[in-house]
Amino acid sequence: MEAIAAREKTANDPLAPAGTDNIEVTFYTDPLCCWSWAMEPHWQRLRSDHPNDLRVTYKTIGLLPAWDRFHDAVHSLRKPIHMGPEWAHARQISGMPIADRIWIDDPPASSFPACIAVKCAEDQSPAFGAAYLRILREAVMCLGRNIARTSVLIDLAAGLAQKEKDFHLFEFRDALLGPRGKELFRRDYQEALYLGIRRTPTLVFKFPHKSSVCLQGYSTYEELQCAIKKLLSQ
Repeated sequence: MEAIAAREKTANDPLAPAGTDNIEVTFYTDPLCCWSWAMEPHWQRLRSDHPNDLRVTYKTIGLLPAWDRFHDAVHSLRKPIHMGPEWAHARQISGMPIADRIWIDDPPASSFPACIAVKCAEDQSPAFGAAYLRILREAVMCLGRNIARTSVLIDLAAGLAQKEKDFHLFEFRDALLGPRGKELFRRDYQEALYLGIRRTPTLVFKFPHKSSVCLQGYSTYEELQCAIKKLLSQ
């Protein structure tokens, strides 16, 4: 019966071959990445359409250590004032709400604190990490909250704790303020450096015995689907 069900699934869904493991997706991102947020509807649609086919791991790569050590050559970004037009462009392309005035009113000094915070939430559960990453994106992109501030990160975690009874706020805070969160983020950061990934979003699709497929930058739902089809057609 399982074999019949698998064959039926394959016939109805070309992205789910019978008798195989799930597709692994490594999503390299940064909570301050406007293009990752711009892509969110396409990404969530893909996940919704294939709830059992994708195993997702989020990696935070820390695009903005500090302004005196930052230069985005792809988009010619060096200063906080340069970020506003880039965020406005992402809003125009995607139609997503993006509060670009934060780069005038209260520019984040670094993306490292938010990256560390995501790892602290993820340390309790991958699901908590993904949920907290979404909360951070909404806070900065929609509400213009400065997620480089520790007080904001803890306040947003408190909101997650109210929704998820198994999420422990004090454990999160201890990891954020202590060495645990920094070490978890350091692993992601060094992995991205080793692989040469310095652009977000970057998605790497993997499947057993096939060459991985990499997508860099803002991608539509159709482009995400094509990446998976390319992976499975090898």
